[in-house]
Amino acid sequence: MKTLTDQIDALLPQTQCRRCGFEDCRAYADAIAKGETGIDRCPPGGLETLRALAALTGQQAERVDPSLGGYTPGNVAFVIEDDCIGCTKCIQACPVDAIVGAAKLMHTVVEALCTGCELCVPPCPVDCIRMQPARGVTEGILVPEAPTPRADFFRARYRSRRERLARIAQQRESRLHLPATTKQDLVEQRRAEIAAAVQRVRARRARRTDKHES
Repeated sequence: MKTLTDQIDALLPQTQCRRCGFEDCRAYADAIAKGETGIDRCPPGGLETLRALAALTGQQAERVDPSLGGYTPGNVAFVIEDDCIGCTKCIQACPVDAIVGAAKLMHTVVEALCTGCELCVPPCPVDCIRMQPARGVTEGILVPEAPTPRADFFRARYRSRRERLARIAQQRESRLHLPATTKQDLVEQRRAEIAAAVQRVRARRARRTDKHES
């Protein structure tokens, strides 16, 4: 049986933008269920979500709290690629893994996967992220358009990211308690893997050079 928190969470848009003042949509839903906060703190949900929450909880509110700022549906983040320094701060901030890239390499936003939460904008040290209307440039990724399936889609991505980060943190914690000899073995293994990868790249380059010269 679904709890009141479950029912409230199902009505939220799952942008995970934190404008409500809580860590995520689920935390906000729980606070509403416990009577600790109002239903007027979700700018992405707008009046439609506000009315749905009012019908479910019995709380009344005429509008979303204006102090929380506005929200423009359809806006997504874009990286000005020429200015990107590859710091990965935006990747770390994105709650749904919509940004791809690697350290010291240019990053880009997968438009279809961006919720428009804007959490990636403040951390950028070179101010190279802009919120703009979506251009429909993503291919091969199907994201539901209807509100409820869309919210379910992004809730699943958010949970998947949290679970992955928790596993990584657990693995790091486990490595801290390994014997020194085991840690050294892991370091040597990693070095060997990198050396083997470098050799494979060099071999491919050599083959291309030989083919070109012949």
